[in-house]
Amino acid sequence: MKDGLNLAEMSRSPSFSLKTESNPKLDLKSLRQWVVAFCIIKFDLEQGQLIEECYPPGCLTQDEELEVAFSSFPDSVSQHQNRSSIHDCIFFFRFQRRENSQRGKVSSSEITEIEDKEKSPKLVDQVKRIKNTGDCKGAKYLYGYVFNRQRHDERLKRGGDQRSVVILSHNPYSSVFRPLLQIMGPLYFDIGKRALEHIASYVSIWPAPIPGKLMELPIGNAMLKVNLPPAHSLPSDSGVLFEESISSMAPFLPTNQSVPQGLFHDSDLFGIFRGLLLQLWVLWELLLIGEPILIIAPTPPQCCEAVAGLVSLVAPLLCSVDFRPYFTIHDPEFAHLNSLQEGDNFPPMVLGVTNLFFLKALRTVPHVVSVGNPSPNSNRPVLAARSSTGRFSARPEGFGLQQLSLRKFSPSNLLSAVKLRREGPLCLMTEHKEAIWTTYAATTKPDTSILNRLIDAGMSPRVEESMSVVNNEILRRHFLELTTNFLAPFGPYFRVITPSEGSSPFVDPPPLTPFNADEFLGSLSARGPGKFLSKRMRSNWLDLYRRFLRGHNFMPWFQRRRAVAEQEQHRLWRQARMNTDIQHFISEMSELEIVDSFNAIERHLLGEIKLLQSERGNPDSAATFQKLKGDLQAVFNLLPKDMQQLLLLNPQKAALLQGSLEVTELPGHQTTEVGVVASASPR
Repeated sequence: MKDGLNLAEMSRSPSFSLKTESNPKLDLKSLRQWVVAFCIIKFDLEQGQLIEECYPPGCLTQDEELEVAFSSFPDSVSQHQNRSSIHDCIFFFRFQRRENSQRGKVSSSEITEIEDKEKSPKLVDQVKRIKNTGDCKGAKYLYGYVFNRQRHDERLKRGGDQRSVVILSHNPYSSVFRPLLQIMGPLYFDIGKRALEHIASYVSIWPAPIPGKLMELPIGNAMLKVNLPPAHSLPSDSGVLFEESISSMAPFLPTNQSVPQGLFHDSDLFGIFRGLLLQLWVLWELLLIGEPILIIAPTPPQCCEAVAGLVSLVAPLLCSVDFRPYFTIHDPEFAHLNSLQEGDNFPPMVLGVTNLFFLKALRTVPHVVSVGNPSPNSNRPVLAARSSTGRFSARPEGFGLQQLSLRKFSPSNLLSAVKLRREGPLCLMTEHKEAIWTTYAATTKPDTSILNRLIDAGMSPRVEESMSVVNNEILRRHFLELTTNFLAPFGPYFRVITPSEGSSPFVDPPPLTPFNADEFLGSLSARGPGKFLSKRMRSNWLDLYRRFLRGHNFMPWFQRRRAVAEQEQHRLWRQARMNTDIQHFISEMSELEIVDSFNAIERHLLGEIKLLQSERGNPDSAATFQKLKGDLQAVFNLLPKDMQQLLLLNPQKAALLQGSLEVTELPGHQTTEVGVVASASPR
């Protein structure tokens, strides 16, 4: 991980401490910009998974509590014996919020929290007010970031116990919540549930999230320095609206490479796919076109890292495929997926699992990927297994494609590959292997120059981690360039048209270039994919575009890019109207052009009035309103007298031109006189 704190360092010598002064007062509304709730979940031998604490209380339905509880523990089937007295791991999950869930029902944890005498009645009232205003709704998915501790003690039943500390959020901010868990998890096991209140108080004083920016977030005596993913990569159904700029649009390569261009930019792409580097281009295509993929790994941290790394491959494309970093049989979606028969289309999903039962239950998934290695005996929290596989030389030099190629195409490995394909994914039931099972024939060829630049980490974990950072940068830069070039042919459909010199900025801007799939493919076929892609793709490259157009990612991305372009075009034309010298502009107009200009300015003026009266008004709205009001009066004064009299017979136009007062109080703005023009008498 680049952002936040170093996990290994935190586990060896935790330097975090709470400030001696009293904690900041909890601001629940500010807290919810980042976090929905903090939960403590216990595995009870009699009752199973139970939520012991939920802070603030009452933000989850009973169904959501169950989903969070079942997703917050490693599958016992998938866990290897670990002889360490304490074993910590960090992973995350994602689940869909149900629209028909009734948040009015009081959940079990809410009852517990409200009955707790230590809880402030004001906090309970604040939670209820937010629930009543619908602040708990809006987002389609919830993300759960988990710090799980398994404690082995022969004196306890079943030889130990386990608990999980969970941060729930609407946002996929892994770069924030994973380092926060490194602080919060150990703190909870030191001081108990007070840790939730302390951390919540600090998070509530954080500034609002700014996507795509480096943020400094204080937490006790520590400071998290994290890069947030950009607005164009965040799902529009997250319940939070962010401004997107035209500069964030593909197909432009970013000038600053330190700025993330997609989700999960901190994932260890190299570490988790180290045994499948030659297959990364196949996986990139599969996610690009929205194919369903089942990823199986020995541990939750490994399958989460694999799903996150896979999603990060397609940046800057908005990933609209439903991805589940850690999926269990308790997820409500499982019943539907398990019922699919041979020949049924599996929905576009990327599922990360550890339970081998899924290999039999989800046989209709067309693409299966096996990653990771059995968990090492270690008590430090694990983000993803990064121990050396021992396959490569310990020398800090490039992997060398020749070595990879020989290993891949040697007779023994060829026979092994044939046997692996014949046995299918069910061979994992007896022995875990890193492999991919798919009948998909990729269009993109592995880039040999990229593979040769990768550095072997060797056997040292510390050297390995630093080398992974370098390798991740190389891989992520390549796939960013690959995706950007793939999206480049769509650029003309997002091209903004600005007012030309001498033309009227008051007319409606021309529409963006209309899109027709057949015409696009025909034009692209004639001119080719471009120099970058033509060197890296086979002759059937146009088929990849056909699949992309039919896939689950294209339309949401395309529509969002169009909306951003239209907003930018609207802003530029609005700015041009502000900069226009109306007297000079109308001095050379014919009478018909003056009438047309009056109608156009009136239409824009009414639009600004509506904008001011809504909550969408901005600081420029009042100034734009005043400018257009003066422009309308100037044009009106040049109209023939009989036309002026005719216009004044219209009540709406008369209100604009003769000073019918309608004073509107606008939140955050000075009082604005709507529809007031101090007009001179008509000529």
